[in-house]
This record gives sequence, C-alpha cells and structure tokens, in this order.
Amino acid sequence: MEGQTTHMSPPVQAAYSYCEAVTGQQARNFAYGIRLLPYEKRQAMSALYAFSRRVDDIGDGELDPATKRTRLESTRELLDRIRHGKVEEDDTDPVAVALADAARRFPLPLEGLDELIDGVLMDVRGATYETWDDLKTYCRCVAGAIGRLSLGVFGTEPGAPGAERASEYADTLGLALQLTNILRDVREDAGNGRTYLPADDLAKFGCSAGFHRTTPPPGSDFAGLIHFEVRRARTLFAEGYRLLPMLDRRSGACVAAMAGIYRRLLDRIERDPEAVLRGRVSLPGHEKAYVAVRGLSGLDARHVSRLTSRGRA
Repeated sequence: MEGQTTHMSPPVQAAYSYCEAVTGQQARNFAYGIRLLPYEKRQAMSALYAFSRRVDDIGDGELDPATKRTRLESTRELLDRIRHGKVEEDDTDPVAVALADAARRFPLPLEGLDELIDGVLMDVRGATYETWDDLKTYCRCVAGAIGRLSLGVFGTEPGAPGAERASEYADTLGLALQLTNILRDVREDAGNGRTYLPADDLAKFGCSAGFHRTTPPPGSDFAGLIHFEVRRARTLFAEGYRLLPMLDRRSGACVAAMAGIYRRLLDRIERDPEAVLRGRVSLPGHEKAYVAVRGLSGLDARHVSRLTSRGRA
C-alpha cells in the first residue's frame, strides 16, 4: 500500500521520517520530484539527500577549514560503518540508520558518497577551475555521483535497450543539473569567495573580475558567457535524457520532473542573463506542477525514445 512499507521497525521508520522532513525543508525542487516515486523509493532518496545535505552543510558552514576537513573525514568514517553493515537500528544518528536500511534494500553505489565528500573537500581547499574538463571533475563528484546513486534506487526496466549505459547517462544528467546550479548561484558563490565557471571561459568573455555586484563586470560580454554555458548545459541535458526510456514510469517521471525544473530555470536565465546577479532565479509552483504532470505522462520519455530511434538524441 502506498505510504506504508512492510517489515520496517519503528526506529527505522522514524529515521526515514526525519530524512523526509530534512528533504522537504531544505530541497524543494528535489522533494517535488521524488513525490512521484513509490514510497520505499521516496524514502531511500530522502536518506540519500539527508546524508548529502550533511556533507554540503559542513562545506558551506562557518567553521575554519581544518575543522571542516576533520568533520568531513568523520562523515567518511560514518559512511564506512554504513558500508560494512555496522550501523544498528537503534543508533542515535537517524540519517545513518535510514541510509543503512536503504543500502540493504537497494543496490546503492555508496562510493558515490565518498566522491561527494571529495568534491566538498575541493570547496574547502578553495579549488578553482581553469578549463571545463577541470570543472567536470568537480561536478562529477558533487552531482554526477548523486545521479549514479539515484539510479541505484530507480533501477532500469528489464530488457531496456542501451541500459548498460544508464549509469553514464545518470552521471551526465547530474553534470547538467550542477552546471545549472552554478549559473543560478554565480552571485551567491562570489559572495562566499567561490568561482566555479572555468577561468578560460571567464577570460574569453571578459568576466575574470568576478561577480560581486548586481551588474556585470565593466566591459564584459556577460550575456555571451551565460549563453555559452547555457548551450553547454543543454547539450548535457540532451545526452542525460537518454536515461528516461530506460526507467519505469514513476522513476522516469521523477527524473523528468527534477530535470525539467532545471531546464526551465535555464530558459529563464537565457532570457535574462543578468537576473542571476540580482537574486536567485526560481520557478513558481504552478510551473513546477506542469513539469511534474508532463513527466508523469511520459511525454519526455517518449520524445527521447523517438529521437533515439532516429539517431538524433
């Protein structure tokens, strides 16, 4: 029955409830997408999010770098306990309890969470990126890995053509989502002393001075930079969307909803590039609902299937 699971102890159920609350409060777009999943998959995705959020919060917090590194390594040790089945149901950490249970129920590639920790450590060190290839390494750690973990929850349909490449497409879709996040947050990241867009691209468009104001750097082609990165993100989305026909209807709807929200954010950013310097670009609720209905209807998956059969996707 939807909303219930079998053979789940009260401590584990409580741990999942905690993770679902964290997800609902902290990740509106993510929470919106996973609402389309069956209950047990939704629980597992909430556990993944809650653990990932903990890692991100350490990196984004106010602690000094040395303390952040210590806490990230402690989180990695917790992950090792989960990986080796050493977290009991009555453990005092609800995120660990929920993730351990999810890892028993689904084939989660937990090394993806090690990659996430590696990516956040790059943030703590203040890493910058000279080229797109450099940035891809970071994006694969913090987002591509989450795509691959999510695929462990979704699974692929038996006999789906090309399913051996599903992990690759999930990784690419994660890159697309992360690049969209980077574009949306350029001003906020600059305020936190971080620059993610490749230095090569910034130099090409006269934006090496950074994004510390509500207007573009003097003499820059800021719109040109944003349009260039939007095209790159669209290419990644097109490749990553090949995953959709390989998923069951509700998992495909979840992916299509989350990806569709970010694709529409790209549309808004493309129409008004300077909006990202004035504040966070977001979608109204009715537009998110439309994206969810479109995903649940299977329109995106069928469209990708048609394009793939013609060799155009």
